[in-house]
Amino acid sequence: MRKTTFLISATLSLLVAGAASAQVKPEDAIEYRQGVYKVIGWNWKPIVAMSKGEKSYDKDAFARNAANLEFMSKLAIEGFTPGSDMGAKTAAKAEIWTKMDDFKTKMDKMNVEATKLAAVAKTGNFEDIKKQVAATGASCKACHDDYRAK
Repeated sequence: MRKTTFLISATLSLLVAGAASAQVKPEDAIEYRQGVYKVIGWNWKPIVAMSKGEKSYDKDAFARNAANLEFMSKLAIEGFTPGSDMGAKTAAKAEIWTKMDDFKTKMDKMNVEATKLAAVAKTGNFEDIKKQVAATGASCKACHDDYRAK
């Protein structure tokens, strides 16, 4: 719990700092989005493990992870600023910046699916939850397939 809180706080600090400056350095944008994705992964892993039965289902923990995922899914796009396709080590493909409309559409779809997941998580209906985990995962995969280097 402390790590999650720390990661969220650190990410939000970067968000505030980024919003305060009109010109974001490419390396700061890369660091920001990598931080967002670390928090997303931190919350996604137990969601998947619970949905597959690899970890005991805990309705409250699942709902908390899903809510965190929903929140963080809204923030990721801000880290893809012009010029942040070069420099520091990044798995982001250059196609993001040449096909930004498609990339944003896929990011929006991920947010929609994460929002649905957070909503269904509150119900505790495990069959519906598993279906929405699959839909959310598919929306993530669609972006990774096209825009993330292996």
